[in-house]
Amino acid sequence: MADIKPFAAFRPRHGMEETIAALPYDVYSSAEARAYTREHPHSFLAIDRAETQLPEGTPFDAPQVYLRARDLLADAIARGDFVQDPRPYYYIYEQTYAGRTQTGIVACASIDDYLHGVIRKHENTREDKERDRIRHVDTCNMQTGPIFLAYRGNDTIREIVNANRNDEPICDFISEGGVRNRVFLISDRNECVLIEHCFRNISEIYIADGHHRCASAVKVGLKRREERRSGQNPERISFGHRSIQNDLFRQGVEESDYFLSVLFPDEELAIMDYNRVLRDLGGLSPEAFLSRIRDAGFHVEGPVATPVHPSERGEFGLCLANGWYLLRADNSLRSDDPVDDLDVSILQNHVLGPILGIGDPRTDTRIDFVGGIRGLGELERRVRTDCAAAFSLYPTSIQELFSVADAGRLMPPKSTWFEPKLLSGLFLHAL
Repeated sequence: MADIKPFAAFRPRHGMEETIAALPYDVYSSAEARAYTREHPHSFLAIDRAETQLPEGTPFDAPQVYLRARDLLADAIARGDFVQDPRPYYYIYEQTYAGRTQTGIVACASIDDYLHGVIRKHENTREDKERDRIRHVDTCNMQTGPIFLAYRGNDTIREIVNANRNDEPICDFISEGGVRNRVFLISDRNECVLIEHCFRNISEIYIADGHHRCASAVKVGLKRREERRSGQNPERISFGHRSIQNDLFRQGVEESDYFLSVLFPDEELAIMDYNRVLRDLGGLSPEAFLSRIRDAGFHVEGPVATPVHPSERGEFGLCLANGWYLLRADNSLRSDDPVDDLDVSILQNHVLGPILGIGDPRTDTRIDFVGGIRGLGELERRVRTDCAAAFSLYPTSIQELFSVADAGRLMPPKSTWFEPKLLSGLFLHAL
């Protein structure tokens, strides 16, 4: 059963939310992060990517980078840019983008739930990316970027959230990309107890986005446990009061046993397409490539000048130099296996692998990935400039994600694109 607790967040001082809150650290290249922080010196990105505050050429994982992040965070708190709430709350985080609203509960989730499979993943993580966030969280003694979690909707939680959204928000601002962000407090203790009990009756929570941040938070928690067990007491900067004040918090459990999260009900989430572009056709002419696709079990229509966005599962758009094609996978290509039946798997297993020889899309430099937020025009641009072909895909559904995770399986790389992104620096969890 899921152990989801309230916490006393550090939040930007009222009126500074728009100035401080930033997109996640990993959506920027080093050059982009450095340029952005030059223009937005108070952005939380300067703390998340502290190499931008050191001489150009400083490696992102140099020891001084994490010390600089710690010092920047301590200075911001000392200035009053961040203020800790007086007691633990559940927070409501509402985001509205492109006419759609998603509303999650900001809380702390248990590392033990991750270890024991209550919190389920659908993709692998890379050790180098984990090491970076482990050192960042451990040195700063603060979790700064929330993990995006999903759960099957609960009527009681939904009623409490909707009732509290009628109150005045504690912040309301527009972030980069035109996303409206509103935050509300759930301050009634009885409602907090009820939410905690509701989550205890939910047996599966799913990582939608933030697998590396989640794995890193868990490893920091395990590291802290080992330090306590062995009597180690490393000197760390300390922020805020202990959650022993939390009446939902069990005795003997530490803040590092939990990680910062935003939990969304499944019915409010939408996954965007994650498309593929190919630098070459493996020596095939466009005509031969189309012929091989037909032989693989796809019905092919086209070309047409209008971009093709698939309208259902099993459909694919293909952009070549002479226009767009609509591909429909034959039913024989579908599978009872939750991973093999994904459209991204059908494309990989029947086109990219056997026809083009792209065996591992994670490492093959002939393939690149374009998030659906960029639109089909970006696929056309890539075909005009540096690619030979592009595929548009029908988005993976949240229920497909749940099915893969429930089976203990992993999705192919770049299967899901969630939008809008959760902002960093809007909620901080002190360890």
